[in-house]
Amino acid sequence: MILPVKRTAIFLILAAALPTAARAAPRAKGSTPPYNVLFIISDDLTTTALSCYGNKVCRTPNIDRLAARGMLFTRAYCQGTYCGPSRASFMSGYYPHATGELGYRNPRPRIGDRAMWPELFKNAGYYTARVSKIFHMGVPGDIERGSHGADDPRCWTERFNSKGPEWKAPGEGETLERNLDGKKPVMGGNTLVVVEALGGDLVHADGKTAAKACELIEKHKGERFWLGVGFVRPHVPFVAPANYFEPFKPYSKLQLPEQVPGDWDDIPKAGINYKTDKNMQLDVRRRKKALGGYYAAVRYMDAQVGKVLDALEKAGLADETIVIFTSDHGYHLNEHGFWEKVSLHEESAKVPLIISVPGKKPGVCDSLVELLDLFPTTAALCGFDAPKRLQGKDISALLDDPTREAREAAFAVSPMQRGFLLRTKKWAYIQYGEDASRGIELYDMERDPKQFTNLAGKPECAPLVESFKKRMAAKLREVRANDLGLMKRRAPRRRQTSQAETAASRRPARSGT
Repeated sequence: MILPVKRTAIFLILAAALPTAARAAPRAKGSTPPYNVLFIISDDLTTTALSCYGNKVCRTPNIDRLAARGMLFTRAYCQGTYCGPSRASFMSGYYPHATGELGYRNPRPRIGDRAMWPELFKNAGYYTARVSKIFHMGVPGDIERGSHGADDPRCWTERFNSKGPEWKAPGEGETLERNLDGKKPVMGGNTLVVVEALGGDLVHADGKTAAKACELIEKHKGERFWLGVGFVRPHVPFVAPANYFEPFKPYSKLQLPEQVPGDWDDIPKAGINYKTDKNMQLDVRRRKKALGGYYAAVRYMDAQVGKVLDALEKAGLADETIVIFTSDHGYHLNEHGFWEKVSLHEESAKVPLIISVPGKKPGVCDSLVELLDLFPTTAALCGFDAPKRLQGKDISALLDDPTREAREAAFAVSPMQRGFLLRTKKWAYIQYGEDASRGIELYDMERDPKQFTNLAGKPECAPLVESFKKRMAAKLREVRANDLGLMKRRAPRRRQTSQAETAASRRPARSGT
């Protein structure tokens, strides 16, 4: 059961989890030491599944303890509501409609020699490495093969893939979608599959990812590093060692999100998500098992996060390392009858975000922020001049004063739906088509946080809708007014790059497994 939690209640939850080790050593006055960056990203993770965001059923003690020593953001949004465009965006520093990278490819051909996020640190002398999925990888396909997906080798000193059995893992498995007669075997692809697997954590990709990350932290503790740790759970298949499922059994006890009759009646056709109860033929039993499988995958991922945080503390680097935890986008767990990502509704567009910086006080920040902000923020915290071309904002001031506001609205897109979101503190405005010809949604997020009543068609809201349409058009113009041009070319014109962006960028990455 997921209950609404007030800001003060979240802070109390986090304070209770704060360990003694979280207290950072004081820094010399005026000094700005070049911190390490540990970037931990989960795949397809919604805020509603984390106990530090208020979930009372799915306990995530390791993510909670990071939140207890860092800044937890309650209004963080992705820039693309599925893996490819989201990851290409925050890694490159550009909105999806700036680069035109709206699918599942590497953004490098669109940006040329411009340094991406870890590449900027590599150029400054950092050891940079990724373990598993940082840029887009197909899950389960690239995980089964142990392949690089849409990775960018220029970003890394070394890179490592974590191969896992995924849906083929031995254990008790069931395909839930379009399987009312129960005759379908367990299968791969982007399919709702639950596997209560035999064996321990290291059988699966995320266990291997945590082990390799711990090894790299110990090995490189004597140098500055930017380490990306990509966990693929809770992306389907919902596979984890069987013990992680036990807290959620019997699945029949789980409570599904609130449903209202006629919920789809005021949602434009373009806004009905690609995965729903109806088109996946999910009865109540299967919905509840899917929810339990997702929670089990989250608990398994949380345990791996704990191992990485433990390794950082064991290496004596907790007071020298910026730690970020987030997801590439959110996820629907039956809200509105929707499942998975792509939708621009709140559960899919909003992401968990925790930033822990040595010497900064823990807290909760309600400002609107974007994943695109991570690149310039970490650059600033480490004393680098972030390239002015970056489209995100330096939000490091919020770490000192969480009452400040970074922006009036967050911007996200769903290219699959030709959808665009402007999220202010009070309103969620969604339009389908750049001219809004495919439909509009407008929600009062203060009175209707679950987005049950679309106000776009109300006569009294017509002026507000027109205002948002103009704001959206202006935002798209702003996004496209960049040093890349309007991205009408198939390949970018080579340009002269700054010394800061090119220094040491020619070192090839070494591949690992």
